[in-house]
Amino acid sequence: MRTIEKIEGKLDKEIASFFRTSKINVRSKQVTYEKFLEDKMLIIVAIRKGIPYSLFDLIQNYTPFSENDWANFLDISTKSLQRYRSSPDHHFKPIHSEKIIEMAEVTKVGLDVFGNMEKLKLWLNTPNYALGKLKPKELLKDSYGKEMVMSELNRINHGILV
Repeated sequence: MRTIEKIEGKLDKEIASFFRTSKINVRSKQVTYEKFLEDKMLIIVAIRKGIPYSLFDLIQNYTPFSENDWANFLDISTKSLQRYRSSPDHHFKPIHSEKIIEMAEVTKVGLDVFGNMEKLKLWLNTPNYALGKLKPKELLKDSYGKEMVMSELNRINHGILV
C-alpha cells in the first residue's frame, strides 16, 4: 500500500472520530475525508468547532507543504506549531481551521488534476504565467489567492490553458 493511501485511511478514521467525539450530528453514518471535503456544511461545523491537532497533523503529512509553509499560511511561528504538537488536545482557532481546510482542498484538487504529489509539488513551485508569473504556492496565504490557484487548477483539468 502506498504512503498516500495509508494517510488517506488514517484521515478517514480521524475525520470519523472527530465528528463522533464532537457529538456533531451528521447525515451519513460514515464520514470519510473525501466526503468531508465535499460537504460545505460539515466544513463549516468543523471550522467553528476547531480542527484538532491530530487531524491537522495528518493533513499536514498528506499535503505537499512543509512546516515552514504551514507556519506561513497560518500566520503563526513554527515554534507554535511544535508547541501544539506536544499538546494533543489542542484545537486550532476557526481562522486557522479554515486555512487548514483550504490547503486540504487545494491538495485534493491538485492531486485530481496532476495524478501524483510530485507533479503537484512541481506545479506549485513553478512560476505560472496565468497567475501573474508567481508560483501558485505564493498565492495560497490568503483566500483570494487560493481561489485563483483553484480556478487555474480547474482550467488545467478542463484543458483550458492560458
